Amino acid sequence: MADNSSFASHLVELRSRLLNSLIFIFITFIISYIFAEDIYNFLVEPYAEAVRGDKVSRRLIFTALHETFIAYIKVAFFTAIFFGSPVLLIQIYKFIAPGLYKNEKQAILPYLISTPILFLLGGLLVYYLVMPLAIKFFLSFETLGSNSNLPIQLEAKVNEYLSLIMRLIFAFGISFQLPILLNLLARIGVVNSNYLKTRRRYVIVLIFALAAILTPPDPITQVGLAIPLLLLYELSIFTVRFTEKKKENEDLEDA
Repeated sequence: MADNSSFASHLVELRSRLLNSLIFIFITFIISYIFAEDIYNFLVEPYAEAVRGDKVSRRLIFTALHETFIAYIKVAFFTAIFFGSPVLLIQIYKFIAPGLYKNEKQAILPYLISTPILFLLGGLLVYYLVMPLAIKFFLSFETLGSNSNLPIQLEAKVNEYLSLIMRLIFAFGISFQLPILLNLLARIGVVNSNYLKTRRRYVIVLIFALAAILTPPDPITQVGLAIPLLLLYELSIFTVRFTEKKKENEDLEDA
């Protein structure tokens, strides 16, 4: 009977923490919608910076009456999820922390801190490097035309541009969790540093295949995702080896 009561109380606590996270995300969504135009201007800045100084007049267009409204909703939802995810992780950690030993808490804490940091690094890479380069790449296919043919000129749609940059930010942010994933797998004994070293050639192929799936069909964004992932994979081998040595030392001390 006591076990059932304890299990029910844990479910109530979990529901409460998830509800708090959803409330935070909802409030962030409302605030983000109020400032949606400012957030929109921030997300459009890579495009504006890439085309600044062009002889051709640039603009973003919408072709449906409701398109700008939907774009602002997407921007608000994107911002709410972006800032709400760390809060959700903290709530989950607080839920499981009372059942962990001190050394287990110390082991989880670095992952809790590094997860949003790596996600932010992935987003910054998209915003400051990948998107400007990709935009210039796509604009290179424009033609001025001549007397015998019509010019080819970009008329980017608001909704399509925002969907692209937000998708890339999430794709890069999630992909940058690779060291976290590999270290967790190493902790539970699924992989080790030697296994990661010997599988390097297969991982390279998988990373480029993943980059091709998650990004638009252009070499800039694909290479822009693949190269950082390869570097993160090499970093993961080092950190997994470090974790293994630390665990070996702990086992010797316990013995």
